[in-house]
Amino acid sequence: MVFAPFLNKNNIMNKITAAITAVGAYVPDYVLTNDILATMVDTNDEWITSRTGIKERRILKKEGAGTSYLAIKAAEDLITKSKLDPKEIDLVIVASVTPDMPVAATAVYVASEIGAVNAFAYDLNAACSGFLYGMSTASAFIESGKYKKILIIGADKMSSIIDYTDRTTSIIFGDGAGAVLFEPNTEGLGMMDEYLRGDGAGRAALNIPAGGSILPPTEDTTKNNQHFVVQDGKTVFKNAVSNMADVSEKIMQRNDLSHDDVDWLVAHQANKRIIDATSSRMGVSDDKVLMNIQRYGNTTSATLPLLLSDFESKLKKGDNIVFAAFGGGFTWGSIYLKWAYNTEHKN
Repeated sequence: MVFAPFLNKNNIMNKITAAITAVGAYVPDYVLTNDILATMVDTNDEWITSRTGIKERRILKKEGAGTSYLAIKAAEDLITKSKLDPKEIDLVIVASVTPDMPVAATAVYVASEIGAVNAFAYDLNAACSGFLYGMSTASAFIESGKYKKILIIGADKMSSIIDYTDRTTSIIFGDGAGAVLFEPNTEGLGMMDEYLRGDGAGRAALNIPAGGSILPPTEDTTKNNQHFVVQDGKTVFKNAVSNMADVSEKIMQRNDLSHDDVDWLVAHQANKRIIDATSSRMGVSDDKVLMNIQRYGNTTSATLPLLLSDFESKLKKGDNIVFAAFGGGFTWGSIYLKWAYNTEHKN
């Protein structure tokens, strides 16, 4: 589906838009380096770095802790920094492919644990595009006028679904979480436009074969390692490169943005070569591309908010930011957002 721009030059400035007003993040302490991985699978630092740009990733080692632990920590970081009263939060969405458990929504538990007692909550699964889709959802809720404060958390414990004897996946993924708060804005800032896509033909190229309703867990599925992520790397890479670049270019064209107008590219951190291809298509210089893949790897739903947290001090009020993501399913899309605050002026 194609959405019309939320705000253009002909709109009045008092239109309600959804703006990010606070960010938070959390990554586990344990660092899984390329050298450590080389003792587990047939690989080495040069091989991984040259193909992905990844040097290390974080792994949650705490016993009994799942994705909710990561999400709660990221939310608490946001709450502390912004001095937000969690009772004022209207909605909590957790974007994730690694919920704590089936059926019981992780977001509901997270909301309770952070004190968001007046919020409703639910999970959103769109693979690596999950946070991007969550931004779209938050924007629609804010623009409806019904809700004022919406917390979107991207969180994944990817180590729980990775086979560390599989070189094609074990080198890529890490654990982490990031959170953003959306609130109404009438200054012409926040969400400007979105272009979100999907193609079910791609689901065979990146999935977990067993554990769902088609192939429920059995002794055989466990023995055959069918509860871990598998992917056709070449197909995923080809589609990610073309689709992320296409939608990013599309969002610029729809909003009359030149490469000079774009202040920052916030792209899903799946592979440095994919990010480079996207920025090249957009004509955006390297100094405008936010990147932390070398430190965290692919944290799936958490990559975009982790970028915002890591580079928050660089973002200035009014900055034009283009988000882009691609994930299993296939899902992908791009969002144009104008940043709503200066970090040094927030108390």
